[in-house]
Amino acid sequence: MEILRFTKLSFLSILLLLSITSWTATATSDKLHGDFLQCLLSHSQPSHPISPAIFTPKNSSYSSVLQAYIRNLRFNTTSTPKPLLIITALHESHIQTAIICARKHGLQMKIRSGGHNYEGISYVSEVPFFVLDMFNLRSIDVDIKNESAWVQTGATLGELYYRISEKSKTHGFPAGVCPTVGVGGHLSGGGYGNLMRKYGLTVDHVVDAKVIDVNGRLLDRNSMGEDLFWAIRGGGGASFGVVLAYKINLVRVPETVTVFQVRRTLEESATEIVDQWQHVADKLPEELFIRLVLDVVNSTRTGGKTVRATFISLFLGDSQKLLSIMNESLPKLRLVQSDCIETSWVQSVLFWTNFAVGTPEEVLLDRTPQSLTFLKRKSDYVKKPIPKDGLEFIWKRMIELERPMMTFNPYGGRMAEIPSTAVPFPHRAGNLWKIQYAANWNESGDDAANRYINATRKLYNYMTPFVSKNPREAFFNYIDLDLGINHNGKDSYIEGKAYGIKYFLGNFNRLVKIKTEVDPGNFFRNEQSIPVLPQKVK
Repeated sequence: MEILRFTKLSFLSILLLLSITSWTATATSDKLHGDFLQCLLSHSQPSHPISPAIFTPKNSSYSSVLQAYIRNLRFNTTSTPKPLLIITALHESHIQTAIICARKHGLQMKIRSGGHNYEGISYVSEVPFFVLDMFNLRSIDVDIKNESAWVQTGATLGELYYRISEKSKTHGFPAGVCPTVGVGGHLSGGGYGNLMRKYGLTVDHVVDAKVIDVNGRLLDRNSMGEDLFWAIRGGGGASFGVVLAYKINLVRVPETVTVFQVRRTLEESATEIVDQWQHVADKLPEELFIRLVLDVVNSTRTGGKTVRATFISLFLGDSQKLLSIMNESLPKLRLVQSDCIETSWVQSVLFWTNFAVGTPEEVLLDRTPQSLTFLKRKSDYVKKPIPKDGLEFIWKRMIELERPMMTFNPYGGRMAEIPSTAVPFPHRAGNLWKIQYAANWNESGDDAANRYINATRKLYNYMTPFVSKNPREAFFNYIDLDLGINHNGKDSYIEGKAYGIKYFLGNFNRLVKIKTEVDPGNFFRNEQSIPVLPQKVK
C-alpha cells in the first residue's frame, strides 16, 4: 500500500513538474515573442512602417505566408517547428530593424528567398527563431546597353529570364533550369545551369552586390571589401549577412538554339550509350551541354524493371550543326533531325522545365512550382569514367531500390578554365560531372520518409567506388544535412569543418576567416553555416 501511495505521489509530482515546465516554456516563449515584437515596432521608421510586414501566429495569413515558399513537403507538417513570426520585408530598413532586434533578444534569424532549400533550413529551426522572407524585394532592372542587370534576391530565376527576354532575344543568363528557384539562395550558394560549359557558374557573372551586415549597414562591393564580396558568391550569403541584391553581367546567346530529349532503356543499348557519353560529355564543344538522367521504369520488353537513360540537351546553334557534332562524337545515341527542336533561348528554358515549346513565356512569372512533393537530395563529383562493369553494378542496385534517380551534369569547357579559388565554389577542373541523387514521393508519414531517404542513402553508398575521395566532394546548393549539422556551440568550428571541407575544399579556411572578421558573434548562423574561428582561451 505504501509503495502504491509512493508511486501515485511520484506520478503526480512528475505531472506537476511537466506542467510547470510546459507553462514556463510557454510563458518564456510568449515573453520573448512580445519583447521582440515590441522592439521591431519601436525601431520602425515612420516613412516605412514595419507593421504591415509582420505576421504572427495570431494573424490569419500567418500559415499561408509560411507555407507559400515551402518547396519540400517534409517540412510542411503540424510537427514542423514554426517561427515566432515572419517578417516579409518591404524595405531595407525592415531588414536592418530585424537584425538589431534579433541580436538584442538572442533570436535566430532564418533568411528565405525562394524556399527551394532542400533541407528546409531557411524556414525551420529547433531553437526559437523567426523568418526574414525576401519575396517582396524582387525588383529587376535590366540594362541591355551595358549588358547587365540589378536583381533583388526575392526574385525568381523565371522572373529574371522573362525580364531579360523582354529587352533582348540575344541575351541570357547562366543560371538554373528551374524557374521558381529564388535568386538569393541560388546566387549566394554558387548556382549553375545548362550554359555552364560555355559561360561557367552563375556567380562567375556577379559584379556587385548590396548587403546588410550584422551591424545593420547597407554595403556595396566597394564598401564591403573584396573578401566579403568573394564570400557571398558561392559561400552562402546567409552566413555573412542579408544580401539584398546582385548586379550581374548578362551573356550573349544566338537567336536560334536547339534542344532535344532522347530516352533509351537498357534493352535499347543504354549501357553502351552512357559509356560513350561519359567519355565525351566534358570534351564536346562548349556550346553543347548534354545532361544525363538515370531512373528506373517498367520495361516494355521484359515486363520487369529496367534503367532508363534520358539525354537532355541545349546547343547554342542550329540543328544541322548539332547533328554533325553528335554523329561524330556520340553516334551511339542515334540522334536524328526529328529529335531536335530549334527555338529561342527563353523558350529553351520552358522546354527544360517540361513545358511545351510555344508555351507563353509569361508562365515564367509564376512563382509556384508545377508540383510539390516530399523529397531528399544528395550530391557527388566524378573524376574518371565509370567502367562498364561498374555501370552494370549500378543498374542492378538502382533496380533493387527503384525510387532514387541520378542526374549527371557534365563539366569541361569554361568550367575547367576558371581557377578553383576565383569564388568559394571549388569544383572546377578535374571533375567530369556532378551527380544529383533525387527521391520524390507523395506519401505522408515517417515510414514513407524513412524508406525513401534510406534508399537514397543506400544508392549514395553504392556509388562510393566511383566518385571523388578524401574528401568526398559535395555541392553546397544541394544542401545535405547527412554531411553534418552545426549546433553553433563550443564545437561549432569542428562541426562546420565536417561539411565545410566537402562543400568548399581548400576555400573553407578562407571563408571561416572572413566570417570571423565580419560576424565574430556568429549571428548569421544555421545548421550548415560557415563557423567562426574558435576563441582562444586567455
